[in-house]
Amino acid sequence: MVIDSNGQFRLMQRSDPVPGPGEVLLRIRAAGLNAADLQQARGDYPAPPGWPADVPGLEVAGAVEAIGGAVSGVGVGDRVMALVGGGGHAERITVPAELLLPVPPALSWVEAAGFPEAFSIAWESLVELAEVRAGDRVLVTGAAGGAGTAMVQVAAQSGAHTVASVRRTELHERMRALAPDGTRLDVVTPGEEAKHGPYDVIVELVGGPDCLNRVELLRRRGRIVIVGVQAGATVPLRMFDLMLARGRLIGTTIRGRAPAEKAVLAATIRESVVPLLARERLRIPVDTTFPLGDHAHAYARLGGPGKFGKVILVADE
Repeated sequence: MVIDSNGQFRLMQRSDPVPGPGEVLLRIRAAGLNAADLQQARGDYPAPPGWPADVPGLEVAGAVEAIGGAVSGVGVGDRVMALVGGGGHAERITVPAELLLPVPPALSWVEAAGFPEAFSIAWESLVELAEVRAGDRVLVTGAAGGAGTAMVQVAAQSGAHTVASVRRTELHERMRALAPDGTRLDVVTPGEEAKHGPYDVIVELVGGPDCLNRVELLRRRGRIVIVGVQAGATVPLRMFDLMLARGRLIGTTIRGRAPAEKAVLAATIRESVVPLLARERLRIPVDTTFPLGDHAHAYARLGGPGKFGKVILVADE
């Protein structure tokens, strides 16, 4: 999949990549779609250095086909998944071995393709940055998407009382079904968020001109983590409300980080989150799947309303 000079997605034949030192070649079986793919096509979110500048795709799952020099701990045929800097919407990709995550035996390729980005950002945002603790009250906005469903589950696994804000009421029961036994999960519309506050942590996945008005919903020493801004990235901030709450405003993104930082995050996900997935304590809801050749409908679905979980491209057999 190539983004042409007009910002349009096109299928194009290119030579197979060859793994260099420290890399493996993956035969991609499925790949997740993310808002960053649409932002890249618009010219708003370029690929970081070292990744294809015109091929989208940040999440891949597939089998190892070849191994470059100085790689250990992985073999040809291994089932793996990875969060990459781009190039994932293709048949093959080379990936630094230190970014690979094992795919649990019971997990399908489609589910694996929806895991790396969503759960990496969810775990880091909530556990490492917001320092969520058992008993905290956590609000997740725009919770029905891939990142949102991951955030809700990570918050629940941390023992938080989670409030998932989902505009479409027809999706509320599906969201409630993500709550593990013994955890608290309330599903509300955006207009009901204030009634369920105040919050120790607010995860902003939507953006828009009014999103930081939620600072008034913070408990003292509360944290707002900004992860998604599809509805608008320039907003006013009620600074006095933030000051009164002694709150923290945290922004985060993964794609543009240095390789060493990404390797550290991958190691954390490998050690702390993949085991939860293997024990079926986490799930990857899949909204729809499309073959690579039907990319137009896939990207349209990604940009459209009413999704629950991930949109996934699947490879031709």
